[in-house]
Amino acid sequence: MTLTRILIGEMSDAQLIELTEIDGTRRIPIVVGVAEVFAIERRIKQMEIPRPMTHELLSATIVALGATLERIVIHDLAEGTFYAMLCLQRGDEEIQVDARPSDAIALAVGSDVPIYVSEAIIDEIEREGGMPGFDPPFGGGEPDTDGIDSDDDSEWA
Repeated sequence: MTLTRILIGEMSDAQLIELTEIDGTRRIPIVVGVAEVFAIERRIKQMEIPRPMTHELLSATIVALGATLERIVIHDLAEGTFYAMLCLQRGDEEIQVDARPSDAIALAVGSDVPIYVSEAIIDEIEREGGMPGFDPPFGGGEPDTDGIDSDDDSEWA
C-alpha cells in the first residue's frame, strides 16, 4: 500500500490519512492525531529540521543498532483501533516491534519502505463501509499478532 492522501481538519483533533493499494483501488482510511499527521507530512516533504524529532531519532537509533527497517505491517483492527508492527532486519534476525500505525507510517515514508495491510483488515473495512476510528474505542481489545509471516505475501496488500 502507499500513502495517497493526508486530510487535515483545522477544527478537529482527528486527522485522516489514506492508504491505497499500489496495483489496486482499495483504500484504508486511518484517523491519526494532529502531531502525527504533521510528522508524516514533514517526512514526506523532507523538511529540514535543526534537531532530530521523534521519528528521525528512532530511524537513527535503528541504524546505530545495526538494523534496517524492512517494512511496516498493519496487522490488526480491534474496536476501531489499528495495530502495526515495525519489521526490522539485523543480520539474519528479524525483529518485530509493536507500533502505532501513524508512527510506523511516518517511519516508512521517511525511509521509503513498503507498507503492508492485512487482507482481513481490508475486508473488514469494506464490509463495514466505514472509517474506523471516528467513534473512539472505549474498550481495550488485544491486538492479533499471530500470523505476521514475512514469507507469505498472500495475506497482505
